[in-house]
Amino acid sequence: MMLHTEIIVWCLFSYVITMSSTQIIISLVTYRLIYRSRAMGRVEVAESMLKAYEPPISIVIPAYNEEATIVTSIQSMLQLRYADYEVVVVNDGSKDGTLAQLIKAFDLIAFPQSYNVRLKVKPVLGVYYSPKIPKLRVIDKVNGGKADGINCGINAARHPLFCCVDADSILDRDSLLRVVQPFMDDSSTVASGGTVRIANGCTVRDGLLLDARVPNDWLARFQIVEYIRGFLFGRLGWARYNGLLIISGAFGVMRRDTVIEVGGYRHQTIGEDMELIVRLHRVLSAKKRRYRIVYVPEPICWTEAPEDFRTLKNQRVRWQRGLCESLWLNRGLPFSWPPSVASALAFPYFVLFEWAAPLVEGFGYLFFAYLIIFHDVAAHMAILLLLVTILFGIVLSTLSVLLDELCFHVYTRPRDIAMMLFIGVVENFGYRQLNVVWRLQGMWQWLRGKQGGWGVMQRKGIGTQVKK
Repeated sequence: MMLHTEIIVWCLFSYVITMSSTQIIISLVTYRLIYRSRAMGRVEVAESMLKAYEPPISIVIPAYNEEATIVTSIQSMLQLRYADYEVVVVNDGSKDGTLAQLIKAFDLIAFPQSYNVRLKVKPVLGVYYSPKIPKLRVIDKVNGGKADGINCGINAARHPLFCCVDADSILDRDSLLRVVQPFMDDSSTVASGGTVRIANGCTVRDGLLLDARVPNDWLARFQIVEYIRGFLFGRLGWARYNGLLIISGAFGVMRRDTVIEVGGYRHQTIGEDMELIVRLHRVLSAKKRRYRIVYVPEPICWTEAPEDFRTLKNQRVRWQRGLCESLWLNRGLPFSWPPSVASALAFPYFVLFEWAAPLVEGFGYLFFAYLIIFHDVAAHMAILLLLVTILFGIVLSTLSVLLDELCFHVYTRPRDIAMMLFIGVVENFGYRQLNVVWRLQGMWQWLRGKQGGWGVMQRKGIGTQVKK
């Protein structure tokens, strides 16, 4: 029995060391890439050279019960520094005043319009446009879910590139200029994603974020550190070698014809954004097509984070279920030939250290409790394993915060930096374990085949709204 216990402990220990070391290495590689990019002045060159030359883009915004944030979000999109773009808002059968808010704020009027329906979607009830803002259109349709709403927007889009943005989000004014750069650099680029940050606690005026601050709400604070760790120092490293498996549905630009070619967003999944990217890898690899899927850290999309446990739980359950669906539906990717970073490294990594992580960590906590309760002689090894796990978690979080500060300096107040470093420590004592429970629930729902929808979130509005 003693031998079996030690074997289990050493297996868990090896898993933790391998996963944590890999994540830290990816973070350091990412920092080097960001540092080199910024040292070369690539972003400044892009801003000065691209104006009036960048490809036209259709911004697609699916909305369901977003009356608290939709007007601010659209105001943000209409103020972007970009030569040629349109904004297509898709009201996916909202039950609140989303459509009424849009009609009132932008003086919308009904306008019959025909377009080529290349992706099958739920029936469209009406199309609205604003005489004052020709680039804005609103499509009202029967509820079909987020993927159906995005596909409807893709059908109606006029331009070869489309940018999918969540209805509870706002963009920095130069974000579109920056995220489109990979399409200008290489014609084989099919998708490009930017960074998503938390808007809670920030100061917003008429759709523009004026001041980035760490919010007072503790749940939102925890999520700030999570987003920094997950976006900046988890994605650029993979993207450098064309192994990126996810571009957030909150902010990403894609080639419209390519997305239509692979079937658009899948209705049956709750993680439609990741599933589409993994499917692009699988389908384009099978066709031996040269392609690039890119992450650009500088363009920022600011989004509202949940500030109550119920909404946060539902969000994390959906995310894990979406991860399971995305990997399972595209399980043929690792067998692509010739092998690529996406198929041979990224996909196995996500299976071992993203999909399986809650299973291993949850088992580890239960095993630790068993050894302590029954005073097993291997309890000291389990305690050491727990301490190592917590230590690596603290190192990874604090490293991400420090590297973010060195690279971007988004949060200018020293107290905000100190708070995020503090969160990087305390999140390992309770919050992290709670996320494990929620992710296990997501896996259980996936195994049961439970279908998901939009998900309900209690909206307070983006950031702290101020008047002129």
